[in-house]
Amino acid sequence: MTAQSMQKRFSFGEFYRILRDGMRTAPRLSRARRLGLMDKPFMERIMMAVTEVNGCAMCSYAHSRMALSAGMSDSEIKKMLDGRFDDAPEEQMTAILFAQHYADSRAKPDSKLWSRLTDRYGTIRAEGILGAIRIIMMGNALGIPWGSLIGRFRRKADPRSSLAYEVGMLFGFIAIFPVAVVDAVIAGVTKRPLIR
Repeated sequence: MTAQSMQKRFSFGEFYRILRDGMRTAPRLSRARRLGLMDKPFMERIMMAVTEVNGCAMCSYAHSRMALSAGMSDSEIKKMLDGRFDDAPEEQMTAILFAQHYADSRAKPDSKLWSRLTDRYGTIRAEGILGAIRIIMMGNALGIPWGSLIGRFRRKADPRSSLAYEVGMLFGFIAIFPVAVVDAVIAGVTKRPLIR
């Protein structure tokens, strides 16, 4: 079964929340990287975990290349594309499992698992992990309809998708992006919890 055949479809409301939350936590990923709390291979493992759950073929391809550039082995990347992370450092497994749970719960993780993540890694690193998860969720939410549209033009349309969905999500992104930016800023200023 290919990643594209297992891909999720996100509703427009989910897409909006994914976009808003991704923009809100992107600076936290940057801070964790700047402080040396997340290196490129760790970030790629998290992103591959989310992408594997969501089944975005475009993101799988792009992050496989990025993982190779980060020095990860062909064998580890192939296993990650199959949802196996047995070559990942043990120290990173809590983050990888949380990333899979986050994607599987459609961006509504269990608050107890979020607490476990912050206990394990500390607040700054956990927020950086959350930022990586949410950035790739944004990529997946956009990549799935984009990949389906490209497939349609190549005469390999996804039977669970439609032209209206694909075009609607892509043009909808343009319409909601500024609103999501403002919402993300307001959420930060009013100190809304990162995980509800």
